Amino acid sequence: MARIGFIGLGNMGGPMAANLVKAGHEVAGFDLVPFLCDEARNNGLLVAASARAAAQDRDIVITMLPAGAHVRSCWLDIVPAAAPKTLMIDCSTIDVDSARAAHDVAAKAGLASIDAPVSGGTGGAKAGTLTFMCGGAAEALARATPVLENMGRKIVNCGEAGAGQAAKICNNMILGATMVATAEAFVLAEALGLSHRALFDVASTSSGQSWSLTSYCPVPELVPASPANNAYKPGFAAALMLKDLKLSQQAAQTSGATTPMGAMALQLFQLFASNGHASDDFSGIINMLRGQ
Repeated sequence: MARIGFIGLGNMGGPMAANLVKAGHEVAGFDLVPFLCDEARNNGLLVAASARAAAQDRDIVITMLPAGAHVRSCWLDIVPAAAPKTLMIDCSTIDVDSARAAHDVAAKAGLASIDAPVSGGTGGAKAGTLTFMCGGAAEALARATPVLENMGRKIVNCGEAGAGQAAKICNNMILGATMVATAEAFVLAEALGLSHRALFDVASTSSGQSWSLTSYCPVPELVPASPANNAYKPGFAAALMLKDLKLSQQAAQTSGATTPMGAMALQLFQLFASNGHASDDFSGIINMLRGQ
């Protein structure tokens, strides 16, 4: 059993922390939103009075926060309060520079750290089937792995500090672009009089196959877990996809990479979100492509 601090108990962090409790760990949690703290308490967490309090006397501290600025600010606050040899883990999806800055804060205090953003959405967070993309020293990842395995089913060593965030940004740029292409294909099929089932049966077993098609199909009644079966309730909200695509294009600009498909996906999800659909599942972009 480990003594764990968990800061950020929202749609992803809350279920992740609850799974740590189920695995037998003692978890002290904190969130700025009171009702999230109430939910966490109901799930067996000890609710701390502050982020700093949640990080005190812990073997491991995990953060799951909205943006790089939040992670930087939080780590500057909590790292000085952490016990010697505390392992710091950030599971947020943020820019690579902020991830590396957080690593630097930990290193200056003599603490090991990894960046470990996740893939799998709220369903994966609840089921404990997330994929963790990890950046940092191999020794730190070895310490983190037993705890990460209580929240996910795959842990990938992506390289040094910030590499986990780089992998997450690249992965989600693929996801955003392939969802747009998949949705466009169904819209074209509809215009040509081809049934959803016929396109799915062909593409899912041919060169058009992708996760966006076979796990998260943007039309209903073809894939059981698809949000299309539930009026496009997220899932993975369009606002979160938009955030990740912005991170990808920020990274492309600073690194000099050419990513025209990623840039176009960003523009389309920006339009979708700005027209009142930020809280819809990102696969709901098919309705915008239909002109609805």
